[in-house]
Parts: sequence; structure tokens; C-alpha cells
Amino acid sequence: MDGFQGRMTQSLQFRLSVWLCGTIAVIAVAAGMVSFLLTFQQALEVQDNQLRQIAALFDGRRLPDPSVASLGGKLEGDPDSRVVVQWLRPAGAASSEPAGALPGLPADLPDGLHTLKLGETTWRIFVKTVAPGSRVAIGQRTEVRDEIAQDSAQHTLSLFLILIPVLLLVVGALIRGMFRPLKAAALDLNRRSDQDLREVADANLPSEIRPFVEAINRLLSRVGRSVAVQRRFVADAAHELRSPLTALSLQAEQLDAADMSTQARERLASLRQGMRRARNLLDQLLTLARVQEASQENIQTVPLQRVFRKVLEDLMPLADAKNIDVGVVGHQNVHVQVSEGDLQTLVKNLVDNAIRYTPRGGQINLSAERHGRDVMVQVTDTGPGIAPQERERVFDAFYRVLGREEVGSGLGLSIVKTIADRLGAKISLAYANESARSGLQVVVMFRGND
Repeated sequence: MDGFQGRMTQSLQFRLSVWLCGTIAVIAVAAGMVSFLLTFQQALEVQDNQLRQIAALFDGRRLPDPSVASLGGKLEGDPDSRVVVQWLRPAGAASSEPAGALPGLPADLPDGLHTLKLGETTWRIFVKTVAPGSRVAIGQRTEVRDEIAQDSAQHTLSLFLILIPVLLLVVGALIRGMFRPLKAAALDLNRRSDQDLREVADANLPSEIRPFVEAINRLLSRVGRSVAVQRRFVADAAHELRSPLTALSLQAEQLDAADMSTQARERLASLRQGMRRARNLLDQLLTLARVQEASQENIQTVPLQRVFRKVLEDLMPLADAKNIDVGVVGHQNVHVQVSEGDLQTLVKNLVDNAIRYTPRGGQINLSAERHGRDVMVQVTDTGPGIAPQERERVFDAFYRVLGREEVGSGLGLSIVKTIADRLGAKISLAYANESARSGLQVVVMFRGND
């Protein structure tokens, strides 16, 4: 849960949404308050103008009877919006104020506009002297005016509240659309193999992201140059070591023809065996340097039966020396779209590894099957197998499982993994005999083409 919350707080879309929500909410409240004040002021002006206009209808010669003008209870319409007209009598004079008039209105109220609370009701009142000794008060309750202002503020606030989720959806869609090229670039990088150091295309990326992508491309370029230098060094060193090692091998062969003691001949045999291991290591180093190049040239349709035949022709002498039965299981004519040289190197290293670790009199089987559009290549042997905890490490260069008497370079499966990654294939290891936890089963799955 903490990890999810951390990702959400680091999300640009989430932070933008939160800030937009907060900003819109603040603007909505401010807009509601401003709308209330403006509408209140406008309603006040409208009410005051209305009271002035009604007061202008009265003059000193034709003053309406207050008993008639104040009969609000017998008139139709909303009582809160009615206008009440009341005669202001001089102080101390008898009052015949009818019901429904302005109760408790001071008789000495000066001319002009006033806001008074009479009883439990607030009134807006306009007082006017229409003739000497004749004054009239026109009043209207303020509830209508306040209600108009409140409704206007609520409408403004409601509009903003409705717009908040709409804006969030629009902003979310826009952000996802703008960041889609960036996600596509990240997905392309994630799918690349370790050897693919091509530059990231920035054609459709936003201009704000391009400096970051350009920095990544410069880093990839520097890493590519560094890796290329290391590979050239390994290849050059292997090439340089082959010549003196070949010369030592020739001298050892010439020395073998000379007369020597039994002890010297045993030491010579050990020397020749060490030189053979060194030559094999150099060959594997050269092969690893070659397959690590990211070239995808010479892709063609390759029949696996032909590859199996060539590999067995090269390695059959090693299998015969250990009396190992090597054969191809099944006769399905399966083809795969790869470089034939890479595929032959992959299968050859798998079979060579199986021959080395399969005891005398053992068995090795090769097979190729089609599963839908995919092609599965499988090599099984009757050797000791590889424990589950070791199956990830054996693909590392120069790593060898402890406790094995067979001497190897530790590069065979590393070469296989490198080629499989280049060809887009998946490689998996398992016991050939799961119940006995023995034997090795190597499965390489090639993705088919449409």
C-alpha cells in the first residue's frame, strides 16, 4: 500500500489533478463570494430604484389612502415580494395603521433609504416628503433580494463543481496522450536486448522531454563505444595469443617424438592438455566477441534438420570418444527465420556442453517442434543436470558449477544466451528426469513470424 501511495504522489498526472482540483475549488469559492456580492449589490440597486419609482407616484395633492395602499394581506402574489406603502404621521398624532403595514416604523425617520429590522423581519424602506407635513414610507422585505444573491452564488459555485470532474477527465486524457510517445519509447527500451544500444527516437516526443532523451542517447553512445573497446580488446587479445599458443603446441608435438622418461612424458601430456584447454578458451572468447555484435544480417529461413546435421558432423568424434549416443528425435521438417551461422553456433555450444558433462555411455537427444507460430529447439542429456538455484548463474561468462570434474571454459552457455537474446528467443533450463533430479533439458523457443 505504501508503495502504491508513493507511486501516486510521484505521478505527474496525479499531482496535476490534485493541484487543479485545489485551484478550481479555491476559484469556485472566490467566484461564489464575488457573485454573491455583485448580485447582492445589483439586487439592492434594483430594489432601491423600485422604491424610488413607487415614491414618485405620490404627490401632495393626490395622496392615496394608506388603508387602501397597505392591504397587502388581501392581494395576490408572494408576500415577501410585495411593496408596502405607509403614511408617516407626525410624532404624537393618532395612528390608524392597518394590519400588514410597517409595524413599529419610527415617525421621525429622515428622508432617504434605510434598512431596518421591524420585529422579526428586515425591511428596505424609502422615506419621502411629498408635501409640507405629509410624508410617505415605501418598504419591501429584504428576503427576496438576499435569496436572489444567494441563488446566483450557488449557481456559479455549482457550475464550477460540475466542471471539476470534467476538467480532470480532460486533463487526464490530454496528459496520457502527450506522454504516450514517452511510454512507447520506454517500452521500446525495455524490450531491447543488452547488446542493442541504438539511439532512442525523439521524433514524436514533447520538446520538454527531448533534452532528457538526448542525454540518454549520449549516454548510450558512450556505453556503446566503451563496450566496443572492451570487445575489440578481448578479440585482439585472443588473436594475439593464438599465434604463440600454436607455436607452443607445435613444439610440444615435436618434443613428443623425442626420447624421454616416463615421468617427463606424463608432464608433457599434462602440458599438451593445458594448451588444448587454452586454445579452446581462446576459440570461445573469439566466438563470444563475434556473437555480441548487434548485427542482424543474413536473416533467412533455415531448416533445423540441416543445422543438426552439420553440428553432429563436427562433434561426433567427441561423442564417440566417450561412447555417447547422440541423435535427433523426430523427423519434422521445421524452419526458423534466423541467421544460420548464429543458429549453428547456438546448437553447437549446447551439444558440446552436453557431451562434456554427460558421463560415458550416456545419451543426448536433439529435437525441433512447431508450436503454433513458435519453434521449439530442445537438447536433453543424461548428465548430472543443473540445480534450480544455479540456473541463472550458469549464463554468466566464466561461471562454472562447483563440484564438476569436467574442465571447461565457462563460456558455452553465455554464448548461447547472447545469441538467444539477439534472435529474440527465450531459453529455459530444467531437469531431463524431474523425479530423479538428473539430466539437463535445454529449451530454446523462437518466436514465429506472421
